Amino acid sequence: MDQRSDYISWDEYFMSIAILSAKRSKDPNTQVGACIVSSDNRILACGYNGAPNGFDDEKFPWKREGNPLNTKYMYVCHAELNAILNYRGNRKDFEGGKIYVDLFPCNECAKAIIQSGIKKVIYLSDKYNATEGNMAAKKLFSECGVDYVQFVSKRDEDIVISLKK
Repeated sequence: MDQRSDYISWDEYFMSIAILSAKRSKDPNTQVGACIVSSDNRILACGYNGAPNGFDDEKFPWKREGNPLNTKYMYVCHAELNAILNYRGNRKDFEGGKIYVDLFPCNECAKAIIQSGIKKVIYLSDKYNATEGNMAAKKLFSECGVDYVQFVSKRDEDIVISLKK
């Protein structure tokens, strides 16, 4: 019997998990997901952008504008950092690994990715290209030997997941 030929690639699989993880975010404007994978293609951790543990989502300031202390930016945990912090194993497992994210990492997350030992970033969108934070992240990655590449699907159709039987 011949094997299937329409199975998804590793990159499609892991990016799909990052996108699915983003669906957990309660941010009304931007939902981001991340999936960290070892060098031998084993999923180590996932994360999404959201309130820190113990901060009630209902009381979390999800606004984007106004007094900085009343906006999400001072408090939200980004998907990449959440994925790194969610991992309960030996951090050595990250060495030489990859992180799949649906939005290019900010400079703060870039530092955490570098420090964790991850060596490749696969991202879907570079929405903030040419902003100072984005340029700093790219400079950090380049100087520290972390490759980054935009994910481009080779599929002509969407990957659809149904939760119905």
